[in-house]
Amino acid sequence: MTRDLEAAHNFYAAVLGWTYRTGSLGPDFSVALAGDVPVAGIGALAHTMGVPVSWTAYFAVDSADVTAARIRERSATVAVGPLSIGKGRAALAADPAGAVFGFWEGEVLPGWQVGLGQAPAWLELRTRDAFASAIFYGQVFDWASGRPDCCEVDYEDDAVFVRSGGHIVASLRGGAVEADPDPQVRPRWHVYFRVADVDAAAEAAVRAGGTVTFPPSDSRIGREATLRDPHGGLFTVTSTV
Repeated sequence: MTRDLEAAHNFYAAVLGWTYRTGSLGPDFSVALAGDVPVAGIGALAHTMGVPVSWTAYFAVDSADVTAARIRERSATVAVGPLSIGKGRAALAADPAGAVFGFWEGEVLPGWQVGLGQAPAWLELRTRDAFASAIFYGQVFDWASGRPDCCEVDYEDDAVFVRSGGHIVASLRGGAVEADPDPQVRPRWHVYFRVADVDAAAEAAVRAGGTVTFPPSDSRIGREATLRDPHGGLFTVTSTV
């Protein structure tokens, strides 16, 4: 969610090579494409929905009403919605630790699957207690429920990994602190986008008016850098395959 759709288009085209097409949600929303594959949605909705500029993880659900009820039953917050948007329904919520996420009831575009191809590499929840969060999200979204199409949840190296179809799509890691003023430290969902050259993407971000929050470095899963767009949207680029 951003305040200026054209500015966001220009920045992410320069950094990630995206092109765009108009989405089904109206003139203030577009679908970002890597090649011809949808990878993200960008909406000039930050003012409308009363939220800061940010990347937000949305989870597909069968029923927005059931999901909202499950969230409230577990002492978490449904902040906006569910609202009818285009041909679906969407809502914004916050988990018990304060991390913001969304959920969507409706059609999911073909090819839009985290962890595969040009789509986001994965999502990461940085929270206080990864295991408590795994229980919350598992109950809300039916993870590890035994259904044929459900996500699998594994505990490895003090973290929780969520897999869909054998591919890691999300991780949950502990250590974040709710009261910390630094958004890097507060509980939050964070998105990783795949790029061919992390160093080139970081340089392009600076040229396009963004900033480098964590410079390019090698991690155990590949080279990565954390960047911020000119309006404050925080994300990481990674060269992991």
